[in-house]
Amino acid sequence: MQFNRRDFLGALGGTMLGGALAPAGALAFQQESKPFSWTPHKLDPKASAPVAYDGYWYNGYGCGYGVFYGIVGILAEKHGAPYNTFPFTMMEVGKSGISDWGTICGALLGAASAMALFWGRKERDPMVTELFRWYEATAFPLYNPGDKAQGVKGAVPTHAAGSVLCHVSVSSWAQATANDANGKMRQERCSRITADVCVKAIEIMNAKIDGKFAPAPAQTKATEFCGSCHDKGKESPIVKGRMDCTPCHSGSAHVQNKFKNHP
Repeated sequence: MQFNRRDFLGALGGTMLGGALAPAGALAFQQESKPFSWTPHKLDPKASAPVAYDGYWYNGYGCGYGVFYGIVGILAEKHGAPYNTFPFTMMEVGKSGISDWGTICGALLGAASAMALFWGRKERDPMVTELFRWYEATAFPLYNPGDKAQGVKGAVPTHAAGSVLCHVSVSSWAQATANDANGKMRQERCSRITADVCVKAIEIMNAKIDGKFAPAPAQTKATEFCGSCHDKGKESPIVKGRMDCTPCHSGSAHVQNKFKNHP
């Protein structure tokens, strides 16, 4: 699929209220008095998958941009304003775990950011949890662009990372499949995961719009076990967050001290 969507990449110079440029004070007041939200529309996840995949490769913008455009960009193409007023290239920041820091997977950042355009925290958090728990447990990638692959054609080795962090997701995949974390195969993997996350996010959003969204449990066995001592109000309340504890706190050889007596 050719990615000809340049008309939707322009950034706004400011926020418009009643056709005029809003002063900074007015913008702050509006944000405080009324939560910002747009009206969501259902999308076809299968139609958005190749758009998200192509978005990953488009100008090297990466996974966050690809997922976000596969959702909000398609809404812009189908429905125009206000969706076409978003400066989509802003989402390039999610590339490689946010500016190459390997933190949250940029694909997840793109999806959660899209959800935040339509739902406030109380409604959105269970949707994000559903998406993130699915990401932790899924052996990626699932999507296959076939002959339209832009990195590597054919099958790509799959692996379930157990983590939403880019660093863990990529590194554990590279170790498990004997691939270079900086190679073309890894790029192809991440571009396909971009499509996978976009599909799952749209499925969750569609279910929410239809009133059929049933959130997954917020806890895993590991977070429930660790939280029995370390959650708020417990004996040692030192833990913040919902990520599965296993990848970093399992006691495996991969998370031991490698700075001492390293082979």
